[in-house]
Formats: sequence, structure tokens, C-alpha cells
Amino acid sequence: MPDPSVIPETRPGNDPLTVSHSVVVDMVRLAALEVPGVLKVSRGGRLPWLSGSPVRARVADGCVSVRVWVVARPGHALPPLAEQVRQAVGATVVLGLELGEVTVVVDGVGGWGK
Repeated sequence: MPDPSVIPETRPGNDPLTVSHSVVVDMVRLAALEVPGVLKVSRGGRLPWLSGSPVRARVADGCVSVRVWVVARPGHALPPLAEQVRQAVGATVVLGLELGEVTVVVDGVGGWGK
């Protein structure tokens, strides 16, 4: 049975490439943080660490699906921000695999007075 924590990728004419699940999660987090209106990749609320990881990636049949929770900076329009995060994550995660859905959850607005 294959290890679910690694994502195999077969590229034509090349040796297979194996990407760790944690690498995909890190790439999603870094891509989201590159969007100017994102304060942090985290779940909102008082105890966000109790809610689980703010990035979830799932691979099924060579297709990567991602869900990422972000906290927005004040003053940014949320729908365009979510779309920018979706596009940034989609452009980063592909790694030669088919991209499924990218779900962005804006789970708070923070950074007041910073």
C-alpha cells in the first residue's frame, strides 16, 4: 500500500518524482502568505490551534485538492482577496499534478493597529 503522506508524480520521459504531503502543505501556506492582504495562514477565533491545521491537502487519483484558512489584513475586500489566494495557491501547488478544487476560507480579520 502506498504511503499516503507522499504524492507520486510521473513525468513523461523522466523518473518519477515523489513530493511529501508536508511539502505541498508548506507550498500552499507560502503561496497564501505572498498575497498582500493575507495577515497569516491560520484559523480565526480565540483558540485556532484547537481547530486543526489551517492547510489541508488531499490527493486522489493524481488530483490535488486544497483547503486553506487565512486571516485577512484590515481594509482588504474579502472576495477579491480569496480569489487572489486561490489563484496563487493553484499556480504553486500543481507540481505537474492535476489541480482539483482550491477552497479558501477567510476566517477572520486581524492586525488592527499594526
